[in-house]
Amino acid sequence: MKTLLTLIACLIACGASFAQKNSKLSGKVVDEKGQALAFAVVKVLNSPDTTIVKSGSTNVDGEFIFDQLIEGNYRLSVSMMGHKTKKTESFALTGDLKLPSIVLNGEAKQLKEVSVQGRKPYVEHQIDKTVLNVENSIVSSGSTALEVLEKAPGVQIDRQSEQIKLNNKSGVTVMIDGKTNFLSGADITTLLSNMSSDQIATIELITNPSSKYDAAGNAGIINIKLKRNKAYGTNGTLSLNGGQGIMPDSPTDLARAGLNLNLNHREGKWNIFGNGTVARKASFNNTFLTRTTFANGLASAFTQDFDRKNKGVGFQGKLGADYYASEKTVFGVMIDANTVKTKLNNFSNTLINEVQSNVASSNSVLQDAYSNSPANNLTANFNIKHDFDKTGKNISFDVDYSNFNNKKDEQFNARYLNQGGQQTNTTLLRNNTDANIDIFAAKTDFTLPINKTMKFETGLKSSYVVTNNDFISEQFLSGSWQNELNKSNNFIYKENINAIYGNFSKEWKVWQVQLGLRAEHTHSNGNSITSNKEVDRNYLSLFPTVFVNQKLNENNNIRYSYSRRVDRPNYQQLNPFSFYMDPYAVDQGNPYLKPQFTDNFEVSYGYKQVSFSLNYADTRDMITQISQQDEVSRIVSVIRQNLGRAQNYSAGVYFPVKVAKWWNMQNNASVYYNKFEDGNLEGAAFRASKVAYNFNTNQTFILPQNFTVEVSFWYSSPKVSGVEQTTIAQYALNAGIQKSLLNKKLKLRLNMDDILLTNYWKGALEYQNVNLQVTNRYTSRRANFSISYGFGNQNVKSARSRNTATDDIKGRAGG
Repeated sequence: MKTLLTLIACLIACGASFAQKNSKLSGKVVDEKGQALAFAVVKVLNSPDTTIVKSGSTNVDGEFIFDQLIEGNYRLSVSMMGHKTKKTESFALTGDLKLPSIVLNGEAKQLKEVSVQGRKPYVEHQIDKTVLNVENSIVSSGSTALEVLEKAPGVQIDRQSEQIKLNNKSGVTVMIDGKTNFLSGADITTLLSNMSSDQIATIELITNPSSKYDAAGNAGIINIKLKRNKAYGTNGTLSLNGGQGIMPDSPTDLARAGLNLNLNHREGKWNIFGNGTVARKASFNNTFLTRTTFANGLASAFTQDFDRKNKGVGFQGKLGADYYASEKTVFGVMIDANTVKTKLNNFSNTLINEVQSNVASSNSVLQDAYSNSPANNLTANFNIKHDFDKTGKNISFDVDYSNFNNKKDEQFNARYLNQGGQQTNTTLLRNNTDANIDIFAAKTDFTLPINKTMKFETGLKSSYVVTNNDFISEQFLSGSWQNELNKSNNFIYKENINAIYGNFSKEWKVWQVQLGLRAEHTHSNGNSITSNKEVDRNYLSLFPTVFVNQKLNENNNIRYSYSRRVDRPNYQQLNPFSFYMDPYAVDQGNPYLKPQFTDNFEVSYGYKQVSFSLNYADTRDMITQISQQDEVSRIVSVIRQNLGRAQNYSAGVYFPVKVAKWWNMQNNASVYYNKFEDGNLEGAAFRASKVAYNFNTNQTFILPQNFTVEVSFWYSSPKVSGVEQTTIAQYALNAGIQKSLLNKKLKLRLNMDDILLTNYWKGALEYQNVNLQVTNRYTSRRANFSISYGFGNQNVKSARSRNTATDDIKGRAGG
């Protein structure tokens, strides 16, 4: 009976509905210039009581449509940020009606107020990452991306091993606009040294990525996001920067300059974007090294002094287009290319003092080394994204091809002198390296909202990499260049990774939970053609992630997270042959190097803007760099090995302070305890541990007449990393001033890095028969000046920021 009554009621309601005639209402929203306004909010109001009947937003063409409206009298209310809200006159709907274009006028005062009050702090701590707002920073202007990272809280730049560390852990994946670059080690630092901070909007530090991200990156992800814009029209930003290194006992030519142009045009269904950068750099590096050996009654003390002068010009360009086929489907293509040509002049002086049978003697080696290193990088991407509905259900697909080519021509001229300074011998060597890497990849991601509080994400990815490294070493003998067969090498590496992931998230009133699992199957083959040595690996790895967020109240929040990560050796580290550096030092790869796996745990507590975190990371088979010393030849070989276990305990706190209306402070402090152990590292048990700490503060002063001043300071204590020790504290004081003109479209910035000249490295390596002490000074103090001008419509909708399919593998292409 109850079912029958329900059915009758439904039929009555339906009949009443059909008895009334329904009509369609449509129209378009534009600005004063007639340009369509996407995503404007349109409300249908009853007239005259103005109650809301329906609401929606315009599509990418500025159009709106409302179905199933009952005939009657209505008004429309149309609003959009940066424009004055407009209400139409009352109109009668007696059938399908298309209204004339509705024009929204800009509201300059409102925009100006938003731009002032909405200025983001330099450091923002979000639920899953820390964000650096670089485009707002004065002390970062005119710098390189690498120098900006060095000032970031929790980031350390190890200039000895050319590694970027996060929370004192190596194995960081560096991404640019969601794409990991092809390079690693010295090559990624070279690329970041050529990237101007004027290109950067924000930098994201993600210590515990979810399963949606590739599992590579033991310490997490650093994502550098380039500048973007906001709505329809044409927009451009032109910036020019210059700098001069100010270092004692260094070359006079330490000048650098860069020009950057960023353009975006959006009209109708098309969005076309591009940017180009040209940069010239010059730097100087001095390394002073001492070491001792003792074998067969011969005691030797080496004192080595290296001066490296580096100059180069780099070009970077990106061109892409998005086509909005409909409100739900968009197609995109993008080509990204860069080239860097670097010249290096290296002079070294090696003094060798020897004592045998109580008889002292000395000799020396003077070496001039020259290097030309052109590197080219090309990425092509095709992308489709389809939104099924407005609930967030969508699917995306990417296919990519990437190529990286790096050539290096090196020449080494060494002169051997006896105790009296007379030349006893000379050697003339040259190396030619041709490294070519091809990467093919495809991925798809699917998001399915189950309801308003529950969501499921899944995806597939496949990548295939082929790298060919051809290394030829020659010595000049008897008037001609002769191939040194025991040093030349052709190494081919192939790798296929297939991955699948799933993420499930659920929200309650107080709790948020996300559970994820990623599976990656890896098949790799490293083949040294020259030595007929082949290493084949085939393995499956699982990477779970857990994120739990507990909202205690409006001001208090606790977050718990766990993730498992992997770092695979880069292709050059697996190359088994030795690379000559000087007569007493070589760099050697290891084809048997295994990937390292890390379990990361984190608990963080937030009170308003203050946050405190506790972290623990447990790494097995840590990839580390050690040195072996041959007691007879006294040659030191720098090699890579797997260290049994590395543990990292850390605690960090972030606390902003508003001293006055015109003075803001942001402070970060961290303390770490690193512990390393291996039962048999190069023939002996190894254990090392140390407590270290970092501090970072940024001060902003808002002054009259559109002047802003920034002062920043960072400090890093002595620390240990594997067998290597940093024996001094590193710190730097930086300051800058900015003047805004022409309604803030023109900005002039002047700053100086490392004012006190305290940012240099000093360390030691003491293990087995190796006893090394090193001091490394580089161009850390530099004065920079930059000019940037924004022209055109400053509210242009940016190109979509999307991740390509080659994100995880490109970062291992270099050495």
